[in-house]
Amino acid sequence: MKIGIVGATGAVGQQMLMCLVERDLKIEELRLFASERSAGKEVDFKGNKIIVENLETKRFAGLDYVLGALEADISKEIAQEIVDAGCIYVDNSSAFRSDMNVPLVVPEVNREDIFKHKGIIANPNCSTIITLMVASVLNRLSKIDKMMVSTYQAVSGAGVMGMQELNQQIQSIGHGQACKVNTFQKQIAFNCIPQIGDINDLGYTSEEMKMQNEGRKILHNDDLLVNCTCVRVPVMRSHSISCTCFTQDKVELEKFKQALAKAKGIQIVELPTPLDASNQDEILVGRIRNDILFENGITFWCVGDQIRKGAATNAVQIIEELEKGLRN
Repeated sequence: MKIGIVGATGAVGQQMLMCLVERDLKIEELRLFASERSAGKEVDFKGNKIIVENLETKRFAGLDYVLGALEADISKEIAQEIVDAGCIYVDNSSAFRSDMNVPLVVPEVNREDIFKHKGIIANPNCSTIITLMVASVLNRLSKIDKMMVSTYQAVSGAGVMGMQELNQQIQSIGHGQACKVNTFQKQIAFNCIPQIGDINDLGYTSEEMKMQNEGRKILHNDDLLVNCTCVRVPVMRSHSISCTCFTQDKVELEKFKQALAKAKGIQIVELPTPLDASNQDEILVGRIRNDILFENGITFWCVGDQIRKGAATNAVQIIEELEKGLRN
């Protein structure tokens, strides 16, 4: 197959490249695209040097798939040109997640939706992917009506600048100096910031609403209600989520655990932490227990690498499933 990556020099684009190597996809040609600033850089891929092309060239013709690791506004600008060139575009941005003509896919959850595409397939938000990997297992035992969710999101979710700011602030504090605040609303070192995204009229942020809106689409449940609070925490990599799901029928805890043990991409761990989840693709889940307020509630804690399974790996898996579909 012939693959392109747009936004190839960013954190997610670089991780996509690594995933292509790790998962050993049979690639005949690979084209990498980035902004004018990064064009001309050499990138190693399986021992071969690939020159990063200026995205403005739009040299998509002949490719089978294009992986998107761009900002939403740029993704919207070029998506149709990618499709018109005959490619399938798997986009990691938020540009098409709410578009009802674009499948929003986590392969382990709603694989069948992949094949309903019209040239574009969207990757969900990273926290949505991590949470639904676990919640969907429960949903298959009994439909989930409501969810109470708190996310604890690593600074890498804000890109390279977020990681640099945490490092710089820790160093400043160590030297008794004042912290400079640029990327986040407040000092993030040794602190937590309970707002990610803009706040709407209901008092919820754009990041918090993604869990409900994307969850409805992925689980095919337009009535799903999600009360979500998103918090930025001084962790470098991997997001953590506390989630309570309320199902239509009571699900025995042991039955849920047995289902999780059989589920792909999930590992039950006694005490999962972001460090445990980093730099690998499995979603780690633990602290599984019955809710003590409502009979049909089950609570769990899960963690996942938001750059890998929360973004790059999920996109590459979509291509793998498309290829399997062609062979079957």
